[in-house]
Amino acid sequence: MSGRGEILAIAGQIAWNDHEEIVSDDFAAQFEQALANVVTVIRSAGGLPCHLISLTIYVTDRQEYLDNLKPLGKIFRDHLERHFPAMALVEVKGLVEARAKVEIQGLAVLPEVARGVPTLI
Repeated sequence: MSGRGEILAIAGQIAWNDHEEIVSDDFAAQFEQALANVVTVIRSAGGLPCHLISLTIYVTDRQEYLDNLKPLGKIFRDHLERHFPAMALVEVKGLVEARAKVEIQGLAVLPEVARGVPTLI
């Protein structure tokens, strides 16, 4: 993927809600909250989910990720629609937050604005 604009580096997002509490011990629920948090960061910076160019997904159990592919596909569509950034999945021994099962880090390119119309090339 390529684009012109301002690069937004999105720190790893876990399944924290607004009170910095893990929303659930369910893998898919954690994945959804972490991805929603990534989208919230992008929107807070003035961007849209389609401006994501890369996601790195860290999971504590690769098999749990694979076992949840169907619900994860729906979660991706719900938050990113038909946009598919470059992605990598990395299994890790653990995350800083002990209950976290997934952490998602991202890169986005916020488009240059020409005459008030956003463009992404």
